[in-house]
Amino acid sequence: MEGCALIAHNKLKLTGTMLALCSVFIVNSTIHASSNSTITASSLKISAASSDTTTAPFGHETYAEPASGDKGLIESLTGFKYNETPFLQSLGVKVGGWVDIGFTGNPANPSGSNGPVTFNRGPNEFRLHQVYGFIEREVNTNTKTLSVGFRADLLYGSDARYTFASNFDANENFVGRVLDPNNQHQLAFPQAYANIYVPVGNGLTFQVGHFYTLIGYEVVPSVGNFFFSHAYTMQYGEPFTHTGALAIYPVNNNITVKGGVVSGWDAHFNQPANFLGSISYTTDNERTTLTGSLITGSTESAFAAGAGTAKVDHNRTLYSLVLEHSFTDRLHYVLQHDHGNQEKTAFGRAAQWYGVNQYVFYDILHNLAAGLRMEWFRDDDGVRVNGFTDNYIAVTGGLNYTPIAGFTIRPEVRYDRSTSNRKTDRAFDNGKDNDQILLSVSGIFRF
Repeated sequence: MEGCALIAHNKLKLTGTMLALCSVFIVNSTIHASSNSTITASSLKISAASSDTTTAPFGHETYAEPASGDKGLIESLTGFKYNETPFLQSLGVKVGGWVDIGFTGNPANPSGSNGPVTFNRGPNEFRLHQVYGFIEREVNTNTKTLSVGFRADLLYGSDARYTFASNFDANENFVGRVLDPNNQHQLAFPQAYANIYVPVGNGLTFQVGHFYTLIGYEVVPSVGNFFFSHAYTMQYGEPFTHTGALAIYPVNNNITVKGGVVSGWDAHFNQPANFLGSISYTTDNERTTLTGSLITGSTESAFAAGAGTAKVDHNRTLYSLVLEHSFTDRLHYVLQHDHGNQEKTAFGRAAQWYGVNQYVFYDILHNLAAGLRMEWFRDDDGVRVNGFTDNYIAVTGGLNYTPIAGFTIRPEVRYDRSTSNRKTDRAFDNGKDNDQILLSVSGIFRF
């Protein structure tokens, strides 16, 4: 995705117009909040002017472990705290995980899939989406000596196919996998890295290995997302994982910088080195956070080149901007904008894609929250989604209900629309329609 190549004036104009339209379009709705929520809040912590503290509990790193005081289902039902057993404490490690089971209803009843909606792609099907487990040893960032930690994650289920890294848990062409590729449920290892804390300045942490991307807002782990389904931007416009090394440094209480070198997108040392980095700023009252992230560098794609197939190096660049803001202790808002360019693709042509996502979350009760997401994604050259230049618009509304600590139900209603005027090969209902409605629900059982 090379490209930082100049974007024509009319495309810039279109992007700006759509950004403005999407901003006006989003209105009120509702969030997960809840002091009893089973989802942690490292993405955005919002401290009220009073002594109360509330959190916007989604996004990167929020899936690591429950927030302090929260319980998993095992502790909730039995009182047993497995991470406080002498054995695990003697090792200095923590373990955890969850199971996510969901049903996606599609009134049109297409065969095979819900069009370009991927993670919950099976129409009118129950699916085991995630059986997720992790083990970690946290680094001590409050020490004046070197500290070493690690984390390893395992994912089994229908979502695993979207987290494969070529040359790691799949072969270079993503065909050969750990399990039979025809199996609906796959096995992936989305994270396996070491952390090294060096007590210099404000504390420098190195992350080395295989890890989730810094790009965007939504994440693969179910517990890191309010909604069951995913935005087009996350599904088609961003990488999922990287292999490489990052340095993480808190410049002060407001600014954190991350940066390093990775082996391309969703690849394990079989793609050229890319730069991956981010910078985030949080206000003093911790109600607003702005994060900018960037990945840029060469990638190799195979495409027809004269007498045969050749791998060609070309640039691919993607940036993402995420604004998170808490209007009140209950009402939270997120705005995301991504823009990507690639100099040449497997189709033999350049590509450009961009989009805007907006989220509003509202805490109704201590264990009930509502959310609204509106998104627009532009596949400008028909490379990222299904081979056709198109706009994809979706509006999703849903609830998060936690009747008992460790168990969350996520019902949602989603409307998708493609703006293409083509008569055949349309986006939905096996090529017959330009729109669809999905009625879905998932249940997350956190250990």
